[in-house]
Amino acid sequence: MKVRDIMSKDIACLRSDDTVERAAQLMKQYNCGSIPVCTDDKIIGIVTDRDIAVRSVASGQDVHQRVGDIMTKDVIFANPETDVNDAARIMSDRQIRRLPVVENNSLIGIVALGDISLEPACQDCAEDALKNISKPGISLR
Repeated sequence: MKVRDIMSKDIACLRSDDTVERAAQLMKQYNCGSIPVCTDDKIIGIVTDRDIAVRSVASGQDVHQRVGDIMTKDVIFANPETDVNDAARIMSDRQIRRLPVVENNSLIGIVALGDISLEPACQDCAEDALKNISKPGISLR
């Protein structure tokens, strides 16, 4: 099974000059913990609820701070033809729960660990990935 088969295609995006407040509002609206940051349709970063908590709120920053100031810039992504088991391994190795999907340098979707866990053939790799993601230790981001 390929990432294309299970990825979410209806995704929200932010611009780097959007505010942290806007990012949090979109996370609430879409019930998600991360949102890609794009210029046009090209992904330049990703902002997570953890980025907001650690890089903004914990540092006493204003909610009007730019997302570009706190986003994770080293974005790991998959392509639509990536095997779902490989995507789970990437998530496990990088300790991430969501993986943007890029085709021809354009963001076309996101696959989440939850998407993988819903596939009966992939439940074991999703379980293993979750165990590794949840391990305390040094963040690779």
